[in-house]
Amino acid sequence: MKIQQKKSIYEYFNELEDPRVYITKGHQLIDIITITICAVICGAAY
Repeated sequence: MKIQQKKSIYEYFNELEDPRVYITKGHQLIDIITITICAVICGAAY
């Protein structure tokens, strides 16, 4: 039986299209997604 390697957060969300306007992109979308996932795991509500 082959063990399938898990995808990283970057690999999983890399194909998302960034809907933001270029001038408003202060951070990469993947950075925002990663911070959001960490916040939700830690119990952030808002």
